[in-house]
Amino acid sequence: MLSRTLLLFTSIALVSCARTVTRVSPDTQIDLSGRWNDTDSRRVADQMIYDLFNSSDFKEYARALNRKPVIIVGNILNRTSEHIDADNYIRRLEVVIHNSKVADLVESSEFRDALRRERAEQQDFADPATVKQFGKELGADLMLFGEMTSEIDDYNNRRVVNYITTLFLTDIETNRRVWYGQHEIKKYIRN
Repeated sequence: MLSRTLLLFTSIALVSCARTVTRVSPDTQIDLSGRWNDTDSRRVADQMIYDLFNSSDFKEYARALNRKPVIIVGNILNRTSEHIDADNYIRRLEVVIHNSKVADLVESSEFRDALRRERAEQQDFADPATVKQFGKELGADLMLFGEMTSEIDDYNNRRVVNYITTLFLTDIETNRRVWYGQHEIKKYIRN
């Protein structure tokens, strides 16, 4: 009898500790904590790049160039009180820019340095017929950079968080700001 009771309690303990994992589409919106999440990153990146490419200032800049502008994505600073993976957010922006076919995208300094090292090594180790030459890189016309901030209001187990993403698109040669955009997401959290 004691062993049967022990077995029953062990079974109950194991079942109560079991975790269920369900695979869902990456597009599914799941907001467990109320903090910034993948849905927010995707929505803001899509909307802001859409706003950028549809702005009259960007279109005028592209017409004056008489070709697709070349963009490099710089730093997006996280000035919120939360940990937000800015690199992941930057990659989302780059994917949207690349897939748009409205502008060309060149590598950030981190990846550009790796490409330059590879090109330098090819000079010594690759078949001369396939060696990539120096001085053929596509120069960026514009740099996209910005910051993420948040404003928090909380009272009596309720909290409102307003996330503000500000992006700047600047002409690299003249330092002239070509486009300036903001997007906000406001979340109301009740406990």
